[in-house]
Amino acid sequence: MRIFKIIALIIVLLGGAYAASMYYFVDESKNFTIEKEIDYPVDKVFAQFNNLQNFTRWNNFFTSSQSIDIDYYTPYEGQGSAISYVDPKNDTDGEMFIRYENPNKTLKYQLFEDENENPTLVDVKFKPVSAEKTKITWYVHTPKLPVWRRVENFWTEDRFAENITKSMVNLKNVLGNKVEKDNQMAAIKYDSLMVEKEEDKMLLGINVSTSNKKDALYKNIVMNYNKIYNFVTMDLGKKDDEFGYPILMTDADNYKDKEVSYFLGIPLSKKIGVTDNNFSFRSVNPSQSYVMYYKGSYEGRIKAIQQLIQKAKKDEMRFGDISQTFIERPMEGQPVNMKLSLSVFK
Repeated sequence: MRIFKIIALIIVLLGGAYAASMYYFVDESKNFTIEKEIDYPVDKVFAQFNNLQNFTRWNNFFTSSQSIDIDYYTPYEGQGSAISYVDPKNDTDGEMFIRYENPNKTLKYQLFEDENENPTLVDVKFKPVSAEKTKITWYVHTPKLPVWRRVENFWTEDRFAENITKSMVNLKNVLGNKVEKDNQMAAIKYDSLMVEKEEDKMLLGINVSTSNKKDALYKNIVMNYNKIYNFVTMDLGKKDDEFGYPILMTDADNYKDKEVSYFLGIPLSKKIGVTDNNFSFRSVNPSQSYVMYYKGSYEGRIKAIQQLIQKAKKDEMRFGDISQTFIERPMEGQPVNMKLSLSVFK
């Protein structure tokens, strides 16, 4: 019996020592600042922070969990917008609000976690370093913690910093795809032959052989595009801003054949593990290409392809595959909007 009393006394003394050390030596709340820079203009960056539907697509806190469920509340963007979330697998929930907005300069967030009545306050400031670079600064004030929980303040800043570091990688990928799409749309000149340098790409898609009879080929493309899109968005959990336009790669002159083989894929930022054997990755090397933008029926693309091939022959250039980039998603019964790229070399 005596030994239990001794153990109880030791526990009380240790508890008291812990409480005293937490009370006198550990702050009840934390204030810290984190700074990052990203190579995109301030208006593009700010739009990813003040729209909470955008925000949850790249912020690591939300993207790292497959079980999190998020509800969005009007106005969805800017001051007054809010979300609530529940993550049953990780046993956490909370609410987030935008309390103040100064466009392209400042946002003030409130985050309530796990029924804590005191919020974490996060002020985010945006400063253009140049036309194509933005400095982002987070000013964080954590809620007061009772003595027995103050030990959490030892890792709060590190945890927050790690989340921001991972989030910035995601944000860079999102903005890279978004800006690339915007630039491509702005640069379109239909039916004009141009020379471009194509960058390397990593495509996730499927290899297909199908009939080249009237309408059959395009119907097959639409069907397979839908398969790939559903796999990338539903199985892999990717959002539209996280990948590029779908690309079909095939022999340049196989439009004359009765049967056509092609690879149709969606560009991703990097190669990832895929367990479904129906899908595979294909890397596309950088190349010089003759390019035409085309809008109309899918069958009508043949004239543009012929012009590209004739140009290559006239310039005494050898040519490889032709890439068909669908600027608007392929849909049955609808005209196509695409970029045709014929890779050429001496």
